[in-house]
Amino acid sequence: MGGEEILVGYDGSPDAARALDWALDEAGRSGRPVRLAYVFEWLTVAGWIGPGVAPGVWPDEQARQQVETLVHKAAADAAAAHPDRTVTGEVYDGPPALVLQERSADAGLLVLGTRGHGGFGELLAGSTAVTVTAHAHCPVVVVRDGTTDQARTGHVAVGVDGSECSLLALGFAYEQAAARGVPLHVVRAWQPPSGRWGPPDVDVDSAAAAERADVEESLGRWRASFPDVPVTVEVAAGSASSLLVEASRNAALVVVGTRGRGGLRGMVLGSVSQQLLHHAHCPVAVVRER
Repeated sequence: MGGEEILVGYDGSPDAARALDWALDEAGRSGRPVRLAYVFEWLTVAGWIGPGVAPGVWPDEQARQQVETLVHKAAADAAAAHPDRTVTGEVYDGPPALVLQERSADAGLLVLGTRGHGGFGELLAGSTAVTVTAHAHCPVVVVRDGTTDQARTGHVAVGVDGSECSLLALGFAYEQAAARGVPLHVVRAWQPPSGRWGPPDVDVDSAAAAERADVEESLGRWRASFPDVPVTVEVAAGSASSLLVEASRNAALVVVGTRGRGGLRGMVLGSVSQQLLHHAHCPVAVVRER
């Protein structure tokens, strides 16, 4: 898990501070350096001024220097509080989602708060979070307000449906559970055939057993790599979002892939991810292929 840096979307807001706290905690386990990234959207901000004002007049250089001071002070304070960790800060220009996506190509992990000000205002209210989680080149962790109050020793939960993205999420979740020294809880949601369109001779118990066997097969490789990680498997009929939100109770982290099939289809771009990002009881990690 070491090597590539942890990139934190930072703007000085309380949610950004929570994201930074999560990243510093992760850095303590992985040994990765932490970089704070403030994204200045010059053109958008200039456009707010109104007609007759030349682009780029505001924010001026003094405002930018204030932002640089903010970011560098936050990085210095974090480094002073955690002398065993490397923390730096940087200010970037451009559209927040695009800049974060580009910077994520050189990162091992991107950490965001849910809401902020400046370049990250109303992060989950619009398209920025969906765009970043769907297209970032590394796993993205979204830290919601109140989710870091849970005991950090809670389990790691992961949604697995057999798709390639969910198997990548499973690997990430196993690494997180091993690094934290906590159990892994694997969730498989499925929908039994029902109504006149379902086969009349379906054995629900046999179908559920087949789903569990498929999950166990996916776990085989990782059980060998992480034999000390206790694993529980939950195979249940129902909504993937409901099962994963419930699994996030008292968890340290819940992990999903960007795209799946069956119960996890549309995980990032559809309703399931929105339910998790708004209602999970712990931080949410979204993992996609590089």
